[in-house]
Amino acid sequence: MVDFNGWDMPVEYPASIGCGIIAEHIAVRTAVGIFDVSHMGDIRLAGREALAAVQHISMNDASRLAIGQAQYSALLYPQGTFVDDVIVHRLGEEEYLLVINAGTREKDFNWVRDNTRQFNCKVENLSDDFTQIAIQGPKGVSLLQKLTDADLSSVKFYWLTLGSVCGLKNTLIARTGYTGEDGFEIYIPADEKTSATVWNKVLEAGKEFGAVPCGLGARNTLRLESKLPLYGHEISDTINVWEAGLDRFCKMEKPDFIGRSALEKAKTQGLKRTLVGLEMIERGIARDGYKVWDEANKEIGYVTSGSYAPFLKKNIALAYVPPEHAAVGSTVQVEIRAQGVKAQVVPTPFYKRPKKT
Repeated sequence: MVDFNGWDMPVEYPASIGCGIIAEHIAVRTAVGIFDVSHMGDIRLAGREALAAVQHISMNDASRLAIGQAQYSALLYPQGTFVDDVIVHRLGEEEYLLVINAGTREKDFNWVRDNTRQFNCKVENLSDDFTQIAIQGPKGVSLLQKLTDADLSSVKFYWLTLGSVCGLKNTLIARTGYTGEDGFEIYIPADEKTSATVWNKVLEAGKEFGAVPCGLGARNTLRLESKLPLYGHEISDTINVWEAGLDRFCKMEKPDFIGRSALEKAKTQGLKRTLVGLEMIERGIARDGYKVWDEANKEIGYVTSGSYAPFLKKNIALAYVPPEHAAVGSTVQVEIRAQGVKAQVVPTPFYKRPKKT
């Protein structure tokens, strides 16, 4: 157990029950893993101008969302850098739920509240109202279907529904996740007894599918293989949208939003750095914060996230480097214990979920 933004969180579960970071990672890729992600935050916006408020503070186009649909987006500072990345859920005609990161809970809520005062909508911090359990992996749908009356086959990826889960009516069920796999996240009342009961029922129902509980370690290696950004690493208040390679989620054609003018200016100026995937050629693991050198041993960038990839069985990393070093096939060096260790720029994401046949 470690402190994670004020929460006691498991890095991994015991090997004695078939867990550990590698076992948990492989379970999510091949079967199903269960995560307690109650540390995530939740902000509800509701009212006549809720959509206008969401549009003003986020970079994606929430007007495209149907009721019951979700989208990846981000809250931006005026300079086009990240307050946080979020998932926007449209719950009703005039109701939206933003799911935010644990480490930025208070900052995010204050930012949303302070920048939507001009709109006729209510902003509520519901972060402590829910226990959030993520059920991730190719067998996740079969596991959860045993516990709910909702027809999960009718819920597409990045859509949501309401249903009974473990006897709890009107439970929010979202087909989202942070692992690169299919899966669901369920939102249940945050009282300790109910949370523990549902957690144990999910694990019990998952036994036939090879389900295991998963901690922060596997969560990190899974999202890295899938090139899913982490605040404070691939995105931050000093990194802009273009640098992070999140262009496809930033809808510049929609009405004005915070950060748009700065992003327009940054686009005309061109990139000075960009996020790339690295695969180690020589022996060594590129860790977060390690320096990246060119072939002349000149420092050109830094690693944002790096690890052994359990499913791919390779040492991989994400790093910021100048555009002239970003072409696939380019060779760079990562400084490991004062030595340059060769790495190659490779296509990302490193891992893609197999398409259903």
